[in-house]
Amino acid sequence: LVTAASSQAQEVGIKTNLINDALLSPNLGIEIGLAPRWTLQLTGEYNGWKITDHDSNSDMPHQWKHWFATIEPRYWFCQRFAGHFISINAIGGQYNFGHIGFKEKFLGSDFRDLNTKRYQGWAAGAGFNYGYAWPVHKHWNIEAEIGIGWIWTKYEKYPCGKCGTIEEKGHHNYVGPTKLAVNVEYLF
Repeated sequence: LVTAASSQAQEVGIKTNLINDALLSPNLGIEIGLAPRWTLQLTGEYNGWKITDHDSNSDMPHQWKHWFATIEPRYWFCQRFAGHFISINAIGGQYNFGHIGFKEKFLGSDFRDLNTKRYQGWAAGAGFNYGYAWPVHKHWNIEAEIGIGWIWTKYEKYPCGKCGTIEEKGHHNYVGPTKLAVNVEYLF
């Protein structure tokens, strides 16, 4: 019975990414053991907040609304839920971004337009990730993960946060960092 209980103790994990939580994007993931060195992770995140800046002269709210879902098969080098792992992932979701104070271009994407424009659309992509999990207790892990990948997005651009006139329709390819996570995971 002791052996059966300990082997079942690492069959499923529930987790949250603390970085996304700090950025007000609540998220939840479930990771399921498939084989001694393989797991499958499903995650979802949602951010529905609209923040009004009372200190500025603009009545346009800051908007970083989105939902995304990810599926990620993982290969563990030693045993699942401990040590080094690599994974691939597929991601998809919808977004509504606007009046955000970015002032830079980054890896071919011009984020400066987000100061005065609002973008709404959907995105899909894939990536490659590397991570490491530290077992800190029988049922608890801390996990760090970084990833790079490609995201294709189809969008509508609006001239301001409140206007309903579409200024432009288009699509964009992004290649670069796609994941940064510090997860807390409960295993059972």
